[in-house]
Amino acid sequence: MSDTILDVRDIVVEYTTSREPARAVDHVSFTLDRGEFLGIVGESGCGKSTMLFAIAQLLTPPAQLVSGEVIFKGRNMVGLRGGELRSIRWRDYSVVMQSAMNALNPVKTVGAQFEDTMRAHGQGKTAGIRARSREVMALVGIDAIHLKSYPHQLSGGMRQRVMIAMALLLSPDLVVMDEPTSALDVVAQRSLMVQIKDLQKKLGFAVIFVTHDMSLVGHFSDRLAVMYAGKIVEIGPTRPLFAAPQHPYTRGLLESFPSVYGPKVQLKGIPGSPPDLTDLPSGCRFRPRCGQVMPRCAEIEPDLYPSGDTRSRCLLFEERA
Repeated sequence: MSDTILDVRDIVVEYTTSREPARAVDHVSFTLDRGEFLGIVGESGCGKSTMLFAIAQLLTPPAQLVSGEVIFKGRNMVGLRGGELRSIRWRDYSVVMQSAMNALNPVKTVGAQFEDTMRAHGQGKTAGIRARSREVMALVGIDAIHLKSYPHQLSGGMRQRVMIAMALLLSPDLVVMDEPTSALDVVAQRSLMVQIKDLQKKLGFAVIFVTHDMSLVGHFSDRLAVMYAGKIVEIGPTRPLFAAPQHPYTRGLLESFPSVYGPKVQLKGIPGSPPDLTDLPSGCRFRPRCGQVMPRCAEIEPDLYPSGDTRSRCLLFEERA
């Protein structure tokens, strides 16, 4: 049996605009193995969350999946109808949204929302629902008494953990997370990430974790994909990628984050701004901001080439390929 649980094949997502369509995800492909933790990073507007919503089949107008396939457990989810998707959501894969306060129903208790989820997937026995609800609350370190609480009665960190508990109710094989730590302070971020990683090791589910924080996923992900202007520009095992980033954009991202260890280092950052997705530069999309730009970069759109332990979308590595 193959270890691959998710195979994203050449997906394209566009947003309808008054001008040309904005291509937020442009021919992105990758695979995810069972039990693997894949981090997706990049600047705001690079297409991370849009790609995640395309994978989870949660896109709404003006966004639309133009082409590509999302093969989950051997089944192409693209084109599935509402009832078919509802039958596998939460049971086979679940999604943890960025804002837990908006994702949770403010007029229902946590326990009632857990019950709705389980009854929608065939769990009819009240005793079984209550037992499972207490069990998942314990998994994320929250007292079962808070099953009677409303979302506004919980702190931001507790709401995020409630969302993770709900995502684990039916023991899915894949949990997709869209910046679940963005509204938390750094102490709460680390606590939540440690908990997610421990749960993943214990229960064996795969994770796609979308964030703009390189330092966060550097400690917890097995593999990392760096996105820029709708494309993956570098992908590979996390530790080698951090130790020797190959793509100029990846190096720029890493140099933009301060380290709390070692000597004080001047932050460099990345000059300029991400391109307009309706008016992309010719050739390499990172060319206008790159410090290693060559004349050929304006003419050729690079592929993902092998570069060290990763694959990098840069013409610097074309000859090696």
